[in-house]
Amino acid sequence: MIALMRLLPVILVFLTTATGFSQSLFYTDDPISDRVETAYTRGIGFLMKNQFSDGTWGDSYGKQPGVVGLAVLAVLAHGEDPNHGPYSEMIKRGLVFILASANDNGYLGRSMYNHGFSTLALAEAYGAVDDPRLGPALERAVNLTIAAQNNNNSGVWRYNPESVDGDSTVTGAVMVSLLAARNAGIAVPQSSIDAGLKFYTMCQSNDGGIGYVAAGDGNPTRTAIAATVYSLAKKKRNSTYRGARQYLTKANYTNSDGRPFYYLYYASQAYFHMDPELWRVWNGNNIDWLVASQDTDGSWQGQFGSTFSTSSALLALALNYRYLPIYER
Repeated sequence: MIALMRLLPVILVFLTTATGFSQSLFYTDDPISDRVETAYTRGIGFLMKNQFSDGTWGDSYGKQPGVVGLAVLAVLAHGEDPNHGPYSEMIKRGLVFILASANDNGYLGRSMYNHGFSTLALAEAYGAVDDPRLGPALERAVNLTIAAQNNNNSGVWRYNPESVDGDSTVTGAVMVSLLAARNAGIAVPQSSIDAGLKFYTMCQSNDGGIGYVAAGDGNPTRTAIAATVYSLAKKKRNSTYRGARQYLTKANYTNSDGRPFYYLYYASQAYFHMDPELWRVWNGNNIDWLVASQDTDGSWQGQFGSTFSTSSALLALALNYRYLPIYER
């Protein structure tokens, strides 16, 4: 059913941003290019071919629930039918592994990174995948997230639910999952969202860059995370967002702090929400680099293994399709 959406023109409505960019009220997106479609189908073909029967992949990060969640998201983001299509078994195996990784409290995985990305996968699959376990598991995961935040002195998240401090990268993964869960109809207190946004304000330097645990060591990746979170929270009039946006537009496309796929995963979302013209330029560079760097087997290789790199690369391209609810403006 989702695949039928490809027959419809994608018409998006957006407001003029507070930074003064003059835009038309309506625009129609460009059609998906053959280069994007070819790279994407090769990438998800690699993931399907190399998935184990338990829903994981062979590299070390491919056995972590959060990375399995990103792989599931990459396939869903292509508009594949998750219940009866050619990739449906791959999607279901991945979700079953994520569900099996939860403890009694709803904690998904070995870290709050895993928990955040796994919760995001459940939120985007909920309502699309025919599995009655997804809703209760998503609700338990959100409850664990909120409980961890309430016990944290910084009001955000770090490596595990018992952490009493926070950092901007873990907080980003968790914040995106909460916003996706809220979109899916799960109750998320606004106070939880506000506390996360406040933390990013505390981590921002005068140049707009976002630091790791405080202001002063901003970089493009962390700044892209913050810009994405503020966009999804619909807070683009906020001064923290405006500063992050200005910082990102001054960074080179390849300025990814040595982790290109992690950067591109967030930067694609950040630019998508900035401005249509800025997005088109950035997306063109993104497509060029990803097509050129894709291996012959359809994968991408990076610091965290082929499953993470391939899934993140695909999700950086997935804004061209916009099938995931979290990828809507």
